[in-house]
Amino acid sequence: MDMYGIIQKKRDGGTLSDGEIRYFVDAYTAGAIPDYQAAALLMAMFFNELSRGEIFALTQAMRDSGDRIDLSSIKGIKVDKHSTGGVGDKTTFIAAPLAAACGVPVAKMSGRGLGFTGGTIDKMESIPGMRTGLGTDEFVRLVKTGSIAVTGQTGRVAPADKKIYALRDVTATVDILGLIASSVMSKKLSSGSDALVLDVKCGSGAFMETVADAEKLGRMMADIGEAAGMETVALVTDMQQPLGHAVGNSIEVIEAIETLKGRGPEDITELSLELCAYMLLLGGKASSRDEGLDKAASALKSGAGLAKFRSFVAGQGGDPRAIDDYGLFPQAAFAEEIKAAAGGYVTGLAARGIGNASREAGAGRAAKDDIIDLAAGVQLRKKIGDPVEPGAALAVVYGNDEMKVKGAAAAVGRAFSIGPEKPQARRLVHAAICGKGRP
Repeated sequence: MDMYGIIQKKRDGGTLSDGEIRYFVDAYTAGAIPDYQAAALLMAMFFNELSRGEIFALTQAMRDSGDRIDLSSIKGIKVDKHSTGGVGDKTTFIAAPLAAACGVPVAKMSGRGLGFTGGTIDKMESIPGMRTGLGTDEFVRLVKTGSIAVTGQTGRVAPADKKIYALRDVTATVDILGLIASSVMSKKLSSGSDALVLDVKCGSGAFMETVADAEKLGRMMADIGEAAGMETVALVTDMQQPLGHAVGNSIEVIEAIETLKGRGPEDITELSLELCAYMLLLGGKASSRDEGLDKAASALKSGAGLAKFRSFVAGQGGDPRAIDDYGLFPQAAFAEEIKAAAGGYVTGLAARGIGNASREAGAGRAAKDDIIDLAAGVQLRKKIGDPVEPGAALAVVYGNDEMKVKGAAAAVGRAFSIGPEKPQARRLVHAAICGKGRP
């Protein structure tokens, strides 16, 4: 194979063969292709859209570049859940325990946050004692005994994706739909689950800002999953404003626990139940989305989901006392309240602005090796559509660095828009993309 010829072919709008794509992935992962040639190919892919066949071939090649987790010894249909990123998205801590409580085995590999989006593993580590680096044997054992386990992604799963993504990140080629789809699905196909529910975010706090782009990405990923034998459903959900009221690490976990106790915000409760409903549908525990929704709601109301979360925490070394005593979570030394300068209604709440403010307070990373403040974050007091009196509290910023907290508070203030008329409410779930004739 000739890398020069491959670059030239794609630059000129050609369609790469499966063999050419596999050669690129294997050789680049092995260090046989320099970054400058790989970057040139990525840029050619940016300007010349990848075909369905190219996307699938790229996904398979990246999947095959490392280990594949074997979950076959676990009885039942294993269902994974993945979000494309968002602000305040803690649904894993709600939907997964609810699904497990209803009999669906959930074996999930998650990542850390970078930039304005939070990471499930970072949030988990705010629970005292919680272990997130499970070996494969322990991971499988915990799913067998408790129906749920969540662990960090290892370098042995889809290492080609890790290397290619790092190059995309510094060459302005992250936002290519085909590469996003391949990146997500190469890891999911390596993780061993039988089915997958995707939460594809759209809006100002998501990588896909329009519903149309999010639906296109969701269809790509669903097609990849179906072609590989993994039944996949993609929900396109709103991220025009943060999900729930808490944006951070420990405060998001606390909000998730409150939701499992039946006291969570309406939006995070609604979306978690919706995701769980499709997990039950794909897991064979419900014959329809509506039946899945009823079962998920029953597991929430009965406390079965909370009990499953409690056993999940204990199983991975966490202190279950924190579920009832939030004082055991990391605590912030500083708090800064943001107040409304005028009255009216909240007409806009820039999700990305809030996510960046939370990161600035210490809750996120600008670079992968940054150390995060698990107590830092933004607690929203008002959201879009809420009435506001002059001087009313809009949000509170928490953290352990006073200067960072003050800077983040200024950014939070800029994220709010207040006007005289109440805005029309946006739908939380825009679309459900299903395969195999699913309703």
